[in-house]
Amino acid sequence: METPEQNYIEINRELWNAKTEVHVNSEFYGLSEFRQGKNVLTPIELSQVGDVQGKTLLHLQCHFGMDTLSWARRGAKVTGIDLSDKAIDFAKQLAKECNLEARFISCNIYDLPQHLEEQFDIVFTSYGTIGWLPDLKPWGAIVARYLKPGGAFHFAEFHPVPWMFDNDYHYIQYSYFNKETIIEEIEGTYADRNAPIKNKSISWNHSLTEVFEALLSQGLRIEQFAEYDWSPYNIYPEGVEFEKDKWYIKGMEGKLPLVYALKAVKSEGKME
Repeated sequence: METPEQNYIEINRELWNAKTEVHVNSEFYGLSEFRQGKNVLTPIELSQVGDVQGKTLLHLQCHFGMDTLSWARRGAKVTGIDLSDKAIDFAKQLAKECNLEARFISCNIYDLPQHLEEQFDIVFTSYGTIGWLPDLKPWGAIVARYLKPGGAFHFAEFHPVPWMFDNDYHYIQYSYFNKETIIEEIEGTYADRNAPIKNKSISWNHSLTEVFEALLSQGLRIEQFAEYDWSPYNIYPEGVEFEKDKWYIKGMEGKLPLVYALKAVKSEGKME
């Protein structure tokens, strides 16, 4: 009999299929404005990634494709990957609606080599992604596998420190380090806390050391790293917006790192 940890892929796919149905209609994601041309990328990744005109870009764990298609609007040739088949189906539909060229693939990220061959100028992933992966060593290998020599990996993610807290941010519940599988019963979603969702969730907390080691062990060179005491998204039960689209956790304003971002480059001589 499989334990929840062994069956985490199917459990989390079911969770994200349920979330997708809510997210595409939520104010949080603002699809109507996106369809009208609104940029949904945040200043953090826009300033780091820079000009993508004519470049190939692989977006790992892309959800239903809004960020992926935003890069397409900026001139990139994009491919998006996600575990949720419902999210990928919607991403394909959204690309057609917005008359944007994009390729979307539904699969577990570790299995991507079974679905995709070529390499890319840019590999990108952002916000709420690696916590759904039990092991970052094969994640780092995937990043390196899909970068062209001289290509850059751009990563923006919620900081592991806030994930140590309980869901209401009242006390420390989990280790900073990846010492345990976090199994929860999830009700609602960050985009709509009253949504009729009740699913099991399986996740892991990954320290910054674990992230860096996963990339450095593949020969990637870390060229940029930054931490931010604010989040561009209000994913918190009691978020405080101190500037437009910049959020603190109420009661911890400016005291915790909430987001980090890094750029890692593959050596020009590194061939797969």
